[in-house]
Amino acid sequence: MTIKLQAAPVRVVSSPTRAGATTEVHGAASASRADTEPRVELAASHLAMNVQDLAAGFGSFRAVDAISLEIRPRTITAIIGPSGSGKSTFLRCLNRMHEEVKGAWARGTVSLAGQDIYGPGVDPALVRRHVGMVFQKPNPFPTMSIYDNVAAGLRLNQWGRVPDMDERVERALRLAALWDEVKEKLFQSGTALSGGQQQRLCIARALAVEPEILLMDEPASALDPVATLRIEELMRELVRSYTIVIVTHNMQQAARVSDYTAFLMMGEDRAGRLIEQGPTDELFTNPKDSRTEDYITGRFG
Repeated sequence: MTIKLQAAPVRVVSSPTRAGATTEVHGAASASRADTEPRVELAASHLAMNVQDLAAGFGSFRAVDAISLEIRPRTITAIIGPSGSGKSTFLRCLNRMHEEVKGAWARGTVSLAGQDIYGPGVDPALVRRHVGMVFQKPNPFPTMSIYDNVAAGLRLNQWGRVPDMDERVERALRLAALWDEVKEKLFQSGTALSGGQQQRLCIARALAVEPEILLMDEPASALDPVATLRIEELMRELVRSYTIVIVTHNMQQAARVSDYTAFLMMGEDRAGRLIEQGPTDELFTNPKDSRTEDYITGRFG
C-alpha cells in the first residue's frame, strides 16, 4: 500500500522545486482534512523514514545542518545532545511542524515510505496524519472532555462523523494504557487528570488517527518518576506496532528505552550537527567519537 501525501494545494512560498530547494512557510500551513486510508504497515526490511542532508532554521539562523539519519520501522530512536543542539527543531522537521513558526525554512529530503514529505504538492496535514507528535508539556484541549480530546483528530481527519467513534476512542485509550483509569469519566475535562494521565491522553489523541510514526519531544520531562516510568513502559509496548522517535535529555532514559541513538551537538556556527549514530548499546558502551563519550559520561552538556 502506498502512503498518499498529496491533497489540497499547500499555502507556502517557495523557490522553484529542485534538489536542495528551500521552502519557507509564513505562519501556519493550510491544514486540509486528511484522507481515511488505513494505516500502512512498513516492512521490516525498509526504512520507516530516511533523512538526507537536512538543514533547517528560522530567518538567517540555522538551527540544524547536514543531518542524515535512517530510522528503522518498529524501533525507538533517541535523539540526544546538549541544549541548543537542534534536537527539537530536527524532530519537528520530521512531520513539518517546524513550519508552524513564522520565517521557518528547511531543505534536504525527509522520505516517508519512499516519498519526500517536502516534495511538491505534499499536504502537511497528511504528513501529520502519518507522523504524529507528542509534546514536552501535556497539552490536552482545555475545553474538551477526555472523550472529545481523543475524538478530535478523528473528526478533523475524517470530515466530522465517524461511525465507529466509540470503538476507536476506546482503542486509542487502551493503547495509551489509560482506558481502565478513565472509562467511568470519559466526559469529564481532560485537564482534571494528573500530569502523567494527561500526557497519556495526548498519546492516545495522537494514536487515534493510526499514524505510522510517533514523535515524542521529551514526553516525560515534566512528570514525576512514577509517571515517567509508566511512559517508558508504554513506549516499549507501543514499539511493537509503531516507530517512535524521542528527544530526551535523560541519558538513562535513552539507554533504557531506545534501540538506536543519534547524538547532536552544536558547532562553532551554532548549528546542530549529527556527531554519531548507531545501536544504543554500542553508542553508550563504545562510542566512536570522543565528543559522544564526553557527553554521555557527563563531562559537558
